[in-house]
Amino acid sequence: MQFSSALLENAVTEFARLPGIGKKTALRLVLHLLKQDPEMVQAFGETVSRMRREIKFCQRCFNVADADICSICANSMRKQECICVVENIRDVIAIESTQQYNGTYHVLGGIISPLDGIGPDQLNIETLVIRIQKEPVQEVIFALNPNIQGDTTIYYIQKKLAPYQVKITTIARGIAFGGELEYADEMTLARSITNRLPVENYVSNR
Repeated sequence: MQFSSALLENAVTEFARLPGIGKKTALRLVLHLLKQDPEMVQAFGETVSRMRREIKFCQRCFNVADADICSICANSMRKQECICVVENIRDVIAIESTQQYNGTYHVLGGIISPLDGIGPDQLNIETLVIRIQKEPVQEVIFALNPNIQGDTTIYYIQKKLAPYQVKITTIARGIAFGGELEYADEMTLARSITNRLPVENYVSNR
């Protein structure tokens, strides 16, 4: 890809550093910005720069925040005694989008994956244990990806929480709505059978 401007090339290179953005997409984005008013482009750049400088991570749950404590942890209307353990901030956003959960979160910052060099000490696991020691937590919900790494992480944390009187649950796993049985893998189908529900419970939630 040849450029007649070094400034344009540098901008395309920077945009292409973003995940999922190739050179062609980066070029389209840069050319779009060139069509906008300079004030708009300046505001765009300043917003991104300020976000990176000033954004914080909640000292309690490690979610993104504008202050030391995030808006979810600071909300007295939420069930503070319930903690949903997730892998990353994207998972918090996904669960919040459902508007079906009214508790708090704990962001691990990853999952245990020895092949990737990620061990328990690199995750926010000890801080979760400390929360349960200090707070009147009644339930811990694991909302991790249903794979070997996720299950390994759940098993490890479950062992860490064994000495405490806290209910430990995990989100339901099984066949997705609209899916077809013949295309489901054996483990997913097996879990669907194991975690079957009474028909009246399923119909009442429709």
